[in-house]
Amino acid sequence: MDPVVIPILVAALVVVFLVAATVRIVPQARRYNIERFGRYRRTLQPGLNFVLPVADRVNTKLDVREQVYSSDPKPVITEDNLVVNIDTVLYYQITDPRAAAYEVADYLQAIDQLTVTTLRNVIGSMDLEATLTSREEINARLRAVLDDATGKWGIRVNRVEIKAIDPPNTIKEAMEKQMRAERDKRAAILHAEGERQAKILTAEGTKQKDILEAQGTQQAMILRADGESKAVELVFQAVHRNNADAKVLAYKYLETLPHLAQSDNNTFWVIPGELTEAIRTVTTAFGDQSAGAGAGASVSAEREDAAAADVAAGDKDGVGAPEIEPNSTLALDAVAAADEAAKEAAAAVSNAKAEAEAAGETRLPGRGCASGA
Repeated sequence: MDPVVIPILVAALVVVFLVAATVRIVPQARRYNIERFGRYRRTLQPGLNFVLPVADRVNTKLDVREQVYSSDPKPVITEDNLVVNIDTVLYYQITDPRAAAYEVADYLQAIDQLTVTTLRNVIGSMDLEATLTSREEINARLRAVLDDATGKWGIRVNRVEIKAIDPPNTIKEAMEKQMRAERDKRAAILHAEGERQAKILTAEGTKQKDILEAQGTQQAMILRADGESKAVELVFQAVHRNNADAKVLAYKYLETLPHLAQSDNNTFWVIPGELTEAIRTVTTAFGDQSAGAGAGASVSAEREDAAAADVAAGDKDGVGAPEIEPNSTLALDAVAAADEAAKEAAAAVSNAKAEAEAAGETRLPGRGCASGA
């Protein structure tokens, strides 16, 4: 090998070493602290930087982005002497690389210990209930204390969060029982409210139903009364329009009389006292059609009065039919009509008596009243 080449190679290697030792490339969001002969010189910013070889060296490399630090659970005693384990999460950022490297030996440990002592001071003035429900207040007080203490270390605490608060197992069980009791209480209250509302609605519905039924009954009675009134009015008008006399009305009276004993539940009947009057009227009507004026009409009226008297004064076993003498001057049709009317009346009274005796109570009609058998 040529003796001249060796020194050239050695010089080239020295130059490369010096260049490599002189140039420092710092990534984005990083900071390098440079020491010259063991003393802080400056902080390199991101990009291309030049230092003196051999004299300058990089002491610490720091990340200035926001960092997250999660501490281990720490036991803390509350005001009511309960030990709870609290986890915290710390969000911090290095704002002064020189202070972070030279003002504190281990800023993470320092922050952790400061957080524990601050937590014990804050939680020590609260009971367990307040501790569980006052996380925002605890976070604000922690941040204020940490931010004030870490400012001289070149660190800014952006946020402190309590990740978990773990009370003892016995307290957890008591809290679960309390929560269950509260839920049962709310469930019972809701159930009672539901039953109360249901009863109110049912009562209102029943009231409305009764009102509607009463109104319906009222309307039905009004309509029925109107119908009966119109029917009576029409019958009344028909009677007066056709000029019906008392004889026709008496005949209709006798025609309706047998219907009084048709009901199965009747045990007592009252035969009106006007029965003989109706029979007399019918008999007179048929007698007037067949007999002339004078003595014949007088004799017929006397016979009819006697027949009506016999019907009204019937004995306990029934009502006798009116008797007509063979030499009577009444016409055959008048006699037949009188006999038919008397038979119908006697049959009605006999039926009433038989049903009354079957029910254990027998009453016979008199003129205008009823007497016990």
